Amino acid sequence: MKKGFRQSMAWLHTWTGLLLGWLLFAIFLTGTVAYFRSELTYWMRPELHGSGAGPDPAGQALAQLAEIAPQAASWAVTLPDERSPVLALSWTDPGAGQAGGRAVANVAHIDAATGALLHPRETAGGNFLYRFHFELYGLHRTVARWIVGIATMAMFVAIISGVITHKKIFKEFFTFRPRKGQRSWLDMHNMTGVLALPYHVMITFSGLVLFAATLMPLVAQGLGPRAPRPAAEASVAFPPAPPPLASIAPLIARPEAAWSMLVGRILIEKRDLGTPEIVLVPQRNSVVTVHGGSGSNGVERMRFDGRDGRLIEATGRPAASAVTRFGNALGSLHRARFADTGLRWLFFVAGLAGTVMTGSGLLLWVSKRAAKHARADRYPFGLRLVQRLNVGGIAGLALATAGYLWANRLIPAQLPDRPQAEIAAFFSIWLLATLWGFLRPPQESWGAQLGLTAALLLGLPLLGAATGPVSLPQAIWQGDWVLASVELTALFCGLLCAIAALQLRSDPCRKAGSGAIRLAKTGAEG
Repeated sequence: MKKGFRQSMAWLHTWTGLLLGWLLFAIFLTGTVAYFRSELTYWMRPELHGSGAGPDPAGQALAQLAEIAPQAASWAVTLPDERSPVLALSWTDPGAGQAGGRAVANVAHIDAATGALLHPRETAGGNFLYRFHFELYGLHRTVARWIVGIATMAMFVAIISGVITHKKIFKEFFTFRPRKGQRSWLDMHNMTGVLALPYHVMITFSGLVLFAATLMPLVAQGLGPRAPRPAAEASVAFPPAPPPLASIAPLIARPEAAWSMLVGRILIEKRDLGTPEIVLVPQRNSVVTVHGGSGSNGVERMRFDGRDGRLIEATGRPAASAVTRFGNALGSLHRARFADTGLRWLFFVAGLAGTVMTGSGLLLWVSKRAAKHARADRYPFGLRLVQRLNVGGIAGLALATAGYLWANRLIPAQLPDRPQAEIAAFFSIWLLATLWGFLRPPQESWGAQLGLTAALLLGLPLLGAATGPVSLPQAIWQGDWVLASVELTALFCGLLCAIAALQLRSDPCRKAGSGAIRLAKTGAEG
């Protein structure tokens, strides 16, 4: 380690960023995409596209549930919103979960305008990328969370030490010199780091707080005995003639006026007891200091008697300590489940900045050392290894993510275990791209993989039109901005990849980057 505080911080920043850099890049990229996991899942189910918005979606849903699940113990309806224009229904059968197990809900989707049943394909959807972001894949959940938690701590250390190291970091934020090799990578690294510095600090620190139960289990769980699980209620025979439900429309109007937010979910409980109750849930959490549970809906509830519409209970925001509110706020900010569409896009852009910051840091490490060893014309094994891992960890992951979307549309819709086939396609492409980086000169691998990624992303609207009922122009014309936003974002990202690929082909060796280029050309040796 070098002498001096700032030099020590520079050493710490470099090596914490490098050793876990590829994992951090994957965490940032998949986490950023996961801000729109609902929209991505909707795109990956073309059978749902074209579903119109009707005047009474709640009435349509309850009428359909009365027809397909009249004897169900409970009903649940997820209403269309700005993130998904489809009605989702679920119900549990009488007696489900009474033996101590968890009741498994049946799920169906209907057209919000006509009430017709839709039959979407099974898909891992955006939820796979979301779960990979903090649990990886194929590992025990606890082990995976430990790995990601350690990587998050390394990221936090790298951010703090980076701020200390770069004494002119805010001045350098306004400086970008393109086509200057190592200087350009440093400018890009600084610019994206400062651009969303508050976000980077928040997202890493809040991630550590969310991993507190894993990293500090005794603190999180306490040392006292756990409370026993309540015993399941005894089964009650379902009455032969369920009482009719009260009109749902006037009930929905009450909480929407009280919350200043649309109702997102309707729950019909206690149907198997003959005393149904209607529970209305907001579309999303309205404040960041309240934990909204495992889903995206808030904690506020209004409970009505299902027979006459009488208000039984109105649940507000529970009282909590300052520490609990602070923890809830960090969790809400990290997940962004409270955010509307505009704020979600802001988080998405900040996440992209973090992804670029991480990737440019890895490339900067190679560029600096390649220039240093250029005069001797001898490149250490570690340098060549990192350069090839950069190809697979950065360009390969981007290619795998684009290929994952194509696999969703190309794998037969009725194939058994489709979600696993999609995930297998993702990892297969990523593995092949990484091997490609070891078998070919890195400069060639970068250009080829970025070019192929650009082709897949730019071709995504054509794939969508060929394999689904709605094309991009039709989606824009019909106002289906959920579908259109996915394909427009793919076009934008594909254009960036195409520019990068063309730049690699046309940009000759330059001053600071000449060592890196020569290393790329001679990297196949040794």
